[in-house]
Amino acid sequence: MLQQESLIEYGSRRVIITITAIFCALLEIVDTTIVNVALNDMRGNMGATMSEIGWVITAYAIGNVIIVPMTSWLSQQFGRRNYFAVSIIIFTVASFLCGNSSTMWELVLFRFIQGVGGGALLVTSQTIITESYPPEKRGTAQAIYGLGVIIGPTLGPPLGGWITDNYAWPYIFYINIPIGVIATLLTLQFVRSPKYGEKKSASEIDFLGIGLLAATVGSLQYVLERGQEDDWFNDPMITILAVTSALSLFFFIWRELTYKNPIVELRVLKNGNLRVGTILSFILGFGLYGSTFIIPLYTQGTLGWTATQSGMLMIPASLTTAFMMPIIGKLLEKGVPQQYLVAGGMFLFFVFCFWGYNVLTPSDTGSKDFFWMLNVRGIGMGLLFIPITTLALSSLKGQQIGQGAAFTGMMRQLGGSFGVALITTFMTRRTQMHRSDLVANLNVNNPDVVNRTAQLQHNFQGHGMDAGTALKSGYQLLDYSVMKQAATMSYMDVFLYLGIMFLICIPFVLMVKGNKQKGKLDTSNMH
Repeated sequence: MLQQESLIEYGSRRVIITITAIFCALLEIVDTTIVNVALNDMRGNMGATMSEIGWVITAYAIGNVIIVPMTSWLSQQFGRRNYFAVSIIIFTVASFLCGNSSTMWELVLFRFIQGVGGGALLVTSQTIITESYPPEKRGTAQAIYGLGVIIGPTLGPPLGGWITDNYAWPYIFYINIPIGVIATLLTLQFVRSPKYGEKKSASEIDFLGIGLLAATVGSLQYVLERGQEDDWFNDPMITILAVTSALSLFFFIWRELTYKNPIVELRVLKNGNLRVGTILSFILGFGLYGSTFIIPLYTQGTLGWTATQSGMLMIPASLTTAFMMPIIGKLLEKGVPQQYLVAGGMFLFFVFCFWGYNVLTPSDTGSKDFFWMLNVRGIGMGLLFIPITTLALSSLKGQQIGQGAAFTGMMRQLGGSFGVALITTFMTRRTQMHRSDLVANLNVNNPDVVNRTAQLQHNFQGHGMDAGTALKSGYQLLDYSVMKQAATMSYMDVFLYLGIMFLICIPFVLMVKGNKQKGKLDTSNMH
């Protein structure tokens, strides 16, 4: 405990360390979503197909999720300050190389390297902030860290859209460089390495564990990112990698539980709070990244908004979350049980989803329709993030904090990947189903259909088309209208089922029993 408390900072030093850690977390998370709105420009510049350009996102996610579970071990091996500083440098240099890429696969390689550097920023930032504050201030610490994690995915699209519209896509990478340089200098000056744990010699390093971990999460991330596009298990590569991931996971768990110096300390999951927090982090990632993914997709794909308009839609909700963070931190410090706040957050997320289910239309939904709905989501996300993270790390000490933060960070990332993959697949299949149902109602003998087709044909003829072409164009427009309606119905389905998922989780969260002590939970019932 003395070793842990020796890292607790005070005054201006704590402020500088906190700001540095937030900026690094923000850098990493913004970069997961900032490229989404620039993919079309990249594709045009590099002559890539839509399938190939998807690798710009996939490569970053794979690099990220491979490194996150290893961050605690790497911090111990090289010293936290050195590892954190080197990770920022790798991220910054890779950002420059991404902006300078001249071919598609160059960009993909540098995005992978950027993901490897970025994965450490997120988890190590959380560990540094947690250890800089005494246990009774952990709620406030997680509120501060949560600003970066919750606001980051939301800031990415508007920032990326604005930069792409006004400058060029390489600048979405170049803006990382000055922040990276400043963060590196501040890290070297102010961040301290903990004294616990000894550096392992090369012969003691768990190289097999590293390989199995990379195979497990790397293969799984590929399957999730590319599954829908490659038709899931009808594609041999997806099938091979799914089997590889499952087998690698089995041998990885066996290896880590039996090896003397494991790369990932799985035994820390004996802690009941961390187990619950890890599961909840997965659900949080599913909802956070899933909803951040679907809203711009709907506004741009169905309503025809620009990338900047879609991004700006999310900003008021981000400000609401930022406003809520310190309030939630104070509630935790005053002893309000985490499980009640998490349940409240899940209920608000359900309200947001049900609201979305009722407000979506093929063409008439405006930005004012989203305003309060997204603010409810912003409050809900704040209520979810801080209590979940505080709960997960509340009874960990010393080196366990970094190990616990790595688990929650990885599960949040994987939850997001599962969310996006399942939502994409679900939407594709629901759109096909709704389209079939709608087309079945378009009977050529139905007077309404006949009148609508004749009206469209007449309109096109008025613009100079001959009767045959005008009729064909009328059918095409009718088909487009059906497709748009089917897509909107599939978005509504996503909101409904996502909301139901969060609603179902509420009773299970309330079963986690708390005690009277501030900031702590009794875990005896969970062992």
